[in-house]
Amino acid sequence: MNNNGNNAADVKSIPVSHTVLTGLYIMLDGLWIVLSGAVIYYLIFDLSVINSKIYCSAIIFVLFCTWFLSHFASLYNFETFISPFQNIIKFGVVMVTAFSLFFSIAFSLDVIDYFYRNWMGYFAISSTLLIMFGRIIGYYAIRFLTKYNIFARKVIIVGSDARAKMLIEKIESENPRLNRIIGIFDDRLGRVGPEVCGYPVLGNLDELNRYIRNNDIDDVIITLPWSADERLYRIARKLRELPVHVYLSSDLVGFRIPYKMSSDHFIGVPMMEIVRTPFSDWMILIKKIEDLVFATIALIIFAPLMILISLAILIESPGPIIFKQKRYGYNNKIFEIYKFRSMTHNPKPEGKTVQATKNDARVTRVGNFIRKTSLDELPQIFNVLDGSMSLVGPRPHAVDHNEDYAKVIDGYFARHRVKPGITGWAQINGFRGITDTVDKMESRVKYDVYYAENWSLMFDLQILLGTVFVGFINKNAH
Repeated sequence: MNNNGNNAADVKSIPVSHTVLTGLYIMLDGLWIVLSGAVIYYLIFDLSVINSKIYCSAIIFVLFCTWFLSHFASLYNFETFISPFQNIIKFGVVMVTAFSLFFSIAFSLDVIDYFYRNWMGYFAISSTLLIMFGRIIGYYAIRFLTKYNIFARKVIIVGSDARAKMLIEKIESENPRLNRIIGIFDDRLGRVGPEVCGYPVLGNLDELNRYIRNNDIDDVIITLPWSADERLYRIARKLRELPVHVYLSSDLVGFRIPYKMSSDHFIGVPMMEIVRTPFSDWMILIKKIEDLVFATIALIIFAPLMILISLAILIESPGPIIFKQKRYGYNNKIFEIYKFRSMTHNPKPEGKTVQATKNDARVTRVGNFIRKTSLDELPQIFNVLDGSMSLVGPRPHAVDHNEDYAKVIDGYFARHRVKPGITGWAQINGFRGITDTVDKMESRVKYDVYYAENWSLMFDLQILLGTVFVGFINKNAH
């Protein structure tokens, strides 16, 4: 039983996963092999006499053999990470095989005499021991970090019947506990008590989306019966708009038959993933590095031009250089977007946001030029650097426009599963500028959702390249 669910969502933790741990262990295995081979080499040889290139080749060969064999021996799945002692023999077999392959190829190529035997022996023993000890230390590190909730995935369970109770029992039996149940949501609040197995019932399904938007939730597990397909479909469609992983837990029979342990972070829990968040695991880091590197380069390149535009705005009309406006961003969180001011300054706040139209009297001469060439968007480089935007993503809309279109376009908020961008897939396909009809906005949203569900680094590079050739000057920009 657990009664800590009320405050658990507020605790900051790292949502570690199988993919993240696999990447870390691959890098650490490589580090131990390279370190052991290099250190022993430097301890044995006089560097002025011995040529190190052939020894580097041997270390690299053993490294790739170890990675390859470990993958096929299932030494990079989650079950192995949390049970290193049960897999000691497997580690030994992999390392013996890797070095046997090295010795065999060295003999067949008649280069075995180039290697000092003591180096080969010490290298084989030390690298094997380092990898084994590394796995054991990693296991205790995971246990420590999960014990103090530094490594933890925050989980919401939908449903409160026997399926939910069996799922909770399975999750609570995990060792170490990577998954922390925050609470339960169920439509039948009248028939469900304030708690289920010690976890708080936080609301009905209508309140589920709002709760996820206001709290950092990693996974949602639906435990409704599989026969309720229409209800399951409606819930999944709603959750598809949120940046969370959604799983469908097994029906009752799945908990009663033998089930192979999962290679993912849910250990031995029968379920399938039905919705995946666009950015998770290493993809989060890749996207952040992409934004930081390219935004910094863009700032350096465009800094002189930004200074000239700032001076032109100041000279032509009074008012601030930068125009700020509240927009909806990632997970429907409101942020301030930066743009060069392209209209005459109106210090009085307007009610409803009015999009600029062709020959709009409010647009200045400088503003007309920078809007048509998209140069008014350049200050958003600072939005990217402060983390509120990305270089590539759905264009953020004004708050009132967002609320209006969300009422009439099904799945509109799915575009907010990723950070908004300076440019996007919709923009390089011609959907930029004024959106004065629902049909135009539906077309833009379709491209935005496609981007959110199909993101990759190469996709971003394609969009950035397309922006260079297509996106700067557009007849729809006013």
